[in-house]
Amino acid sequence: MTDQTPAQYTGPRRILSGIQASGALHLGNYLGALKRFTELQETGAPLFVFVADMHAITVWQEPEKLAAQTREIAAAYLASGLDPAKAVIFPQSAVPAHAELAWIFNCVGRLGWLDRMTQFKEKSGKHKERSSVGLYTYPVLQAADILLYKATEVPVGEDQKQHLELTRDIAQKFNNDFGTPGYFPLPESLIQGPATRVMSLRDGAAKMSKSDPSDLSRINLTDDADAIANKVRKAKTDMEPLPETLEGLEGRPEAKNLVAIYAALADTTREAVLAEFAGQGFGAFKPKLAELAVSSMANVTAEMRRLMNDPAEIDRALAAGAEKAREVAEPTIAEVKKIVGFWQG
Repeated sequence: MTDQTPAQYTGPRRILSGIQASGALHLGNYLGALKRFTELQETGAPLFVFVADMHAITVWQEPEKLAAQTREIAAAYLASGLDPAKAVIFPQSAVPAHAELAWIFNCVGRLGWLDRMTQFKEKSGKHKERSSVGLYTYPVLQAADILLYKATEVPVGEDQKQHLELTRDIAQKFNNDFGTPGYFPLPESLIQGPATRVMSLRDGAAKMSKSDPSDLSRINLTDDADAIANKVRKAKTDMEPLPETLEGLEGRPEAKNLVAIYAALADTTREAVLAEFAGQGFGAFKPKLAELAVSSMANVTAEMRRLMNDPAEIDRALAAGAEKAREVAEPTIAEVKKIVGFWQG
């Protein structure tokens, strides 16, 4: 369905992404998303970064906790270096057009497309019938999030590439169905850096996750220096020294993960890390990684704690971002309603 090229779309370049408001953020979020967002805001393309509170409620959330988590995600954005003067930072639910466009896309997308989404199968497990309708259809809302702002590029992890393909399918079907070629862009994925998928410190085969019951599995953005160093020291490893080449990391998930984390924190390549530490054991490597992690994260963790103690500052940034987001979103949804044939009044 996506044979046509994005060149059909002649509008401006825009970048959009978001993080779900559920649970504390960790090093994986920082390296895989937040650090990249701060780099993208310097490209000159408008950057929209939202807190996905509407996605969060696909599973039950305590209302007060959800509000706190929304502020925490926003605090992480700001602490990581996102500048409200350069990036539009806002809560998803503060822009009603997300939900309006999602309904229209529910009627454009096809059931078979959603049936192929692997994340629903993974999240619902054996209890598919007990899952919310929202958990099943949230990839359509995700498409609305992206296309509402006519985003041309989306920083995504490997696990979200399938959802971006769905977004492209929906965009192209809308353009075809309503005779509006090139109205919506077919957004491209941005997958950057050596640690786009950071794994658990306790299991190199599992993604670092805020839902893991073991706090030792992740470095939280609110951890102090002692906690960070302790978690690196206790990270699971094997008995072999670090190899000279990337091929030597195959079959060694924990070693591969720690090397990738070091490379991402140091803004270098995994090859360069191996060139420096080849032949050394983890007794030598872990203290260096701990030192790097502490020095790299110190400013972020301190600013996170400061912001969390000043929710009014966070709310001001979110309110200003929501106003900017609505200024872009409202003309799009108004035009889409007209294209679809809704009553104009």
